[in-house]
Amino acid sequence: MNALDASFNFHESSLRLRAQRQELLAGNIANADTPNFKARDLDFSTALKSAISENSQLTTLGNTMKPIATSAMHIGANNAAMPADATDIKYRGILQGSVDGNTVDMDVERNQFTDNAIRYEASVMMISGKIKRMLAAIQGQ
Repeated sequence: MNALDASFNFHESSLRLRAQRQELLAGNIANADTPNFKARDLDFSTALKSAISENSQLTTLGNTMKPIATSAMHIGANNAAMPADATDIKYRGILQGSVDGNTVDMDVERNQFTDNAIRYEASVMMISGKIKRMLAAIQGQ
């Protein structure tokens, strides 16, 4: 793994997983009134650890190009190429029961959605700052 890949590996994985988590949380909010819908969330720390280790293993193996399966229906689909493994996505526990079996708590979902959005933006700002510092060093400013 070269130094440039290593320096961006964490942020790349983090942004990818934050985007996927944002989609899950948005889906929970959109289905707040759907009977028997079970709220889902991403175990972010576990998913990030596995993504970083997979990225470092793939980079260590060399610069071989491998096709990425974007659907489970692809022949020879490998779930490791997807942003997060299905085992990292969990159902959220029931905080307040409902008659229709829906487990979405809008207060929790809104808080998690906002927290995730702020952390995503922070990661973008960190990457932007890192790139600006590298560019300044290259240009000799």
